[in-house]
Amino acid sequence: MNTLSARATTRGFDTTHFRQALSQFATGVTVITTRLADGTFRGLTASSFNSVSLDPPLVLWSLGAGANSMPIFSGNSHYVINVLSAGQEDLAMRFARRGENPFEGVDYELSRTGLPILKGVSAWFECHNRSRYPEGDHVIFVGEVEECQLQPQPALIFHGGKFGSTTSQK
Repeated sequence: MNTLSARATTRGFDTTHFRQALSQFATGVTVITTRLADGTFRGLTASSFNSVSLDPPLVLWSLGAGANSMPIFSGNSHYVINVLSAGQEDLAMRFARRGENPFEGVDYELSRTGLPILKGVSAWFECHNRSRYPEGDHVIFVGEVEECQLQPQPALIFHGGKFGSTTSQK
């Protein structure tokens, strides 16, 4: 099925206005982790995470096409999506920055394929890197979930340029 349509002809907004409008949609916060060929780990913060399908179990996330980690995540067979819980803002900020090793001093365990699963997260999904779709200035990654676990607790959210949390569900 071809779903490609012609582009919209005009826009009544600029990039800044578009970003401000998008910031009104509260999102969860994740850290995507993987292992490099030399055995070191790479991780990044992403709020662009969503479910795609229950059968097969598919999820998606996106990464800027020009990101330094694009060759790593597009070339690796697996990654783990760690869904951050309330109070893990420091992890979100740590993995959002470039520079020093963000795993230093961070508690994690290894998945069955040797990828880092961050301690204290609300849920995690170990995914096979099934497909990638370039769209605009990002690449959409679709992962087939091979393993997942959950620890129900309030979630870390991002809304209006600030971190917040959900309240506990009883």
